[in-house]
Amino acid sequence: MRLLSLLATCLYALPSSYADDSNLTEPLSSHQILPESFKPPQVFKHVNLVRNINLEKSYVRETINVVVENTDAGPQGVYYFPFNADTIGHIGGFEVRDKKEPSKPSFPAEAVEYDPYSPTQFFRITFPSPLQPASQVTLSISYHILSSLVTLPALVEQNEKQYLKSTFSTYSPSCYPTSKQKTKVKFPTVDIPDYTFSPERQGSTFTYGPYEDTPAGVEQEASARYEFTKPLIYATLLERDVEISQWGGNLATEERYWLTNKGANLKSQFSRVTWAASNQQYYSAPTSAIKSLNVPLRIGSLDPYFTDDIGNVSTSRFRSNAKEANLELKPRYPVFGGWKYSFRIGWNGNLKNVLRKLKTGEGYVLKVPFLEGPKMGEGVSYERVDVRVILPEGATNVKFETAVPLVASEVSLHKTFMDTLGRTTLKLTAMNVVDGSREQDLIVTYDYPFSAAFRKPITIFLGVLSIFLTAWVVGSLDVSIGRK
Repeated sequence: MRLLSLLATCLYALPSSYADDSNLTEPLSSHQILPESFKPPQVFKHVNLVRNINLEKSYVRETINVVVENTDAGPQGVYYFPFNADTIGHIGGFEVRDKKEPSKPSFPAEAVEYDPYSPTQFFRITFPSPLQPASQVTLSISYHILSSLVTLPALVEQNEKQYLKSTFSTYSPSCYPTSKQKTKVKFPTVDIPDYTFSPERQGSTFTYGPYEDTPAGVEQEASARYEFTKPLIYATLLERDVEISQWGGNLATEERYWLTNKGANLKSQFSRVTWAASNQQYYSAPTSAIKSLNVPLRIGSLDPYFTDDIGNVSTSRFRSNAKEANLELKPRYPVFGGWKYSFRIGWNGNLKNVLRKLKTGEGYVLKVPFLEGPKMGEGVSYERVDVRVILPEGATNVKFETAVPLVASEVSLHKTFMDTLGRTTLKLTAMNVVDGSREQDLIVTYDYPFSAAFRKPITIFLGVLSIFLTAWVVGSLDVSIGRK
């Protein structure tokens, strides 16, 4: 199982810059494999390191700011960052930047493998230019970890508080010696009944350290149990379709969700009376159940719909004006821990707001969010996201760019009503995605010849003409019975 998980992880964690540069149209099928005797060269040291762990959402967010110094006699341009083999399969959004120049592109980073049974695996980061001897660079390393929080206790009453347990190391993951470091943990509340060791506590923030002169690979496991009476919203799969109609000037979007709540399960049977009593018009008690979802849409969005496996769901509200467009969803039932809910939403928009024609040639540029969907204070995480951009029939030379790390990408044909060959479709797949990707854009460029624009009207015209010709031919036949 570890081998399969690790192979998948090495694909899932491919950097966004790699996908951007290559504009792949084939599934990614390889990853970097290192010799079994590999050990990160000890050519760097960490002068100062500050690690921040944020537990305010339903997934863990970590940011590491570290001053790296080249201790080797020659320039060095490759830096390694370690993860436990059991953790690396849940890592997403891995990004490395120069903290002093955050506006510049992130550094290329990729997951590497050297021994599938090793307890430690690595990300390899390549500097834009080699670091000279005795020189320093300040790195900002950020990532999120999915499915790492555990409910404790695992069963709760319907109106009972929910507590989560987080396990982490008080030392930062490191392949190199560190002169000075500390770890800060930010909790959502001050209700933290259980924790290990004796950190410095300031409100809802714990500080471990500072620690002096720690060698590479040092770990010290710590844990904390804290109150989090909110749902742990997790989508095992999101299928998102963005369909372009250049004749109609319309952008149709549909998203299909397979949602679950990874919070604590109910200890007793669900009570509708208790639920109604705790959710009045003017008062709503904190709950670990998913009772509503808020979906901000692009201004000008129209014709939203909300359906599930049964049919149309009427418990939704759409507010649209010149300043906002917001779709509020209420599932048919509150989704408690361990429960599942599948549904789909869709809406239309004005194509001219997202599509531009290039000044020269027959090219077009489309700019849409990679991810929309619910925006919740407790956060939403996605195990797998499939995005399809359905372009007009006859579109060619498709390229794309996005900052979201991708697993695979492909260009295929999607046949719809009155198509001849099928519509050009770009499909992108990402793993371990969080709602922070709502801020990431997907830019698609393609060529759409003038002749291709008339393919469907001509097809419709010929179809209608063939019907009339067939009717005329049939009507002109003499099918009467009589003597000639």
